[in-house]
Amino acid sequence: MSHADLSDAQLLRYSRHILLDEIGVEGQARFLAGHALVIGAGGLGSPVALYLGTAGVGTITIVDHDTVELTNLQRQIVHTMARVGEPKVASAAQAIAAINPEVRVVALQERADAKRLDELVAAADVVLDCSDNFATRQAVNAACVAHAKPLVSGAAIGFDGQISVYDVREAANPCYACLFPPDAAFEEVRCATMGVFAPLVGIIGTMQAAEALKLLAGIGSSLAGRLQMLDARTMEWNEIRMQRASDCPVCAGRR
Repeated sequence: MSHADLSDAQLLRYSRHILLDEIGVEGQARFLAGHALVIGAGGLGSPVALYLGTAGVGTITIVDHDTVELTNLQRQIVHTMARVGEPKVASAAQAIAAINPEVRVVALQERADAKRLDELVAAADVVLDCSDNFATRQAVNAACVAHAKPLVSGAAIGFDGQISVYDVREAANPCYACLFPPDAAFEEVRCATMGVFAPLVGIIGTMQAAEALKLLAGIGSSLAGRLQMLDARTMEWNEIRMQRASDCPVCAGRR
């Protein structure tokens, strides 16, 4: 792709990405042609939506059933006081449009079930799980495995955050269920009961946006096979290498 394929306004808007050798005009063109599916428009989904929007990702589909509440505003920076009571997806779409009106936002106020996720994931180039519950994460992962779509998964509670990429397009890479089996019995912890340090969701969500953009442009190496965990009390990162589970109930025999 040449400079002629981007408008003067686009060349100016995205100049700081175009100046990067790794991205350039071709990488920016991939962003503009890309389709990101974002599950959740809360603490993690807020920086994800804003950064994918500012980068010029052509289509951003955002799925969330919830409405904006006052308690969200401590950390969910895509929303404002003026939009309390509105659907989170509509609020997020408004925020993106205010920064970059040329991005197409598909705002879906719904709780996506397995059948719906199957359709939505099939249409996307990259999927970002910004949800807050185990069942949704498993359903998103299953759809991503079925359609061989890269999944950027983040989580944050209290002062603890984690992020990884699950990309089964390479046979050696694990899926989310390889690490967190669907039938595992573990206690679900919610922000409503445990609280969450506001900048933590910003850190993890921004990293999710970075991984998604790298995947869209085909640059660098992703976090596939690596789970990064942050303790924000001390700002210490730990990384563990993850192996694919040969007996995984989700991805074994699917590739």
